[in-house]
Amino acid sequence: MITRRLARLAHSGLQALDEATVRAVAKPSTRPRCAPWSARPSAPHADPPVDPTIAALRRVVDDLAASTHAIGELMLEVAPAYLSDPEAADVLALLCDQIGEPLEHGLAARRYAMSGDRRALYGTVL
Repeated sequence: MITRRLARLAHSGLQALDEATVRAVAKPSTRPRCAPWSARPSAPHADPPVDPTIAALRRVVDDLAASTHAIGELMLEVAPAYLSDPEAADVLALLCDQIGEPLEHGLAARRYAMSGDRRALYGTVL
C-alpha cells in the first residue's frame, strides 16, 4: 500500500520526499484494520487443560528455538543476509566446524534469524 502511494507521488512529478510527506503516506497504513485483541470478546469456553508433559516439551522446543536464534544471529554476523545460502556456506563452513555445529544446522539457524519463522528449522534443528 505504501509502495503504491509513493509510486503515485513519483508519477505526479514529486522530486524529493520530505519527512512530512513520508509520514502522510505511511500514517494511514499504520492504523489497525480491525479491533485490537483486547477489544474482542473472549471465547465462551475455557481452554482445555494442558498435559504437563506436553507443556514441558513445548518449553524445551521454545528454549531450543531461542538458542538457535542466537546462533543464527552469530551466523549473520559472519555471513550477512545479502549472501545466498551457497555463498554463506563457503564462509560459514569453518565457523561451524570450530563450534561443532553441522553446516546445515548453521545455515538453518541463519535462515531462522533472518525470517523469525521456525519452519526454517524443520528437518535440521527441530
